[in-house]
Amino acid sequence: MKHKNSHKELDSIMEERKIAIVTGASRGIGRATAVELAKAGYYVVVNYNSSEAAAAETLAQVQAAGAQGEVQKFDVANADEVKEALARIVGEHKRIDVLVNNAGVTADGLFLMMGEDEWYRVINTILNGFYHVTKPVLREMVRKKRGAIVSVSSISAMMPNRGQANYAAAKAGIIAATRSMCKEVARFGIRVNVVAPGPIDTDMLSSMPVDENTIKSMIPMGRVGKPEEVARVIRFLCSDDASYITGQVIGINGGMF
Repeated sequence: MKHKNSHKELDSIMEERKIAIVTGASRGIGRATAVELAKAGYYVVVNYNSSEAAAAETLAQVQAAGAQGEVQKFDVANADEVKEALARIVGEHKRIDVLVNNAGVTADGLFLMMGEDEWYRVINTILNGFYHVTKPVLREMVRKKRGAIVSVSSISAMMPNRGQANYAAAKAGIIAATRSMCKEVARFGIRVNVVAPGPIDTDMLSSMPVDENTIKSMIPMGRVGKPEEVARVIRFLCSDDASYITGQVIGINGGMF
């Protein structure tokens, strides 16, 4: 009898535990978001595609923040991989409370010189990846009649630079899709929002062919942002404190617009 009660207690804990999935969580904004959600008490699913060691470091930081979590490898651009991974997650945890769509890549180049591979690699990861992950998660949230989704867009969606046609198109697509979705799922108690960071101190920024002083000169606050500054906004949008916010795009850009 004691054994049966233990199973019931475990099931009760599993049902009450809040589950968050963060895609592209092995570094940068994704890692910072995973840690912030851990501080808020979420069990964090750390998604990665290429660097297992970096994802393990994110999980270690999640645990250091006092939460539990796990690492899940899948390529958001691969619909079959996403489907299998999400089936495992839902099967084990029975719920998904929060999804943060953060996975992304860049392949900058002038549009006239941009090859199909450069175009589709960015579109498939950012925009199609958004679709692959969000649709099944949204289905589960509708079934539970609760949930919050925050997707990471970019200032490039509104103020694109030369050589970023693929990236700007993908990030703008996320904004448009989210605004449409909010009208479809608000009645189910589900909130969907977007953050649009400006220059943030990440590996992606350091790979840009522009020197740091030039970037800073474009920002009224005179500095680039920190991943944690974006992550804290994401944590807020996932919380009950943001219970009447949906379909919004929050710029985190030091006053660039």
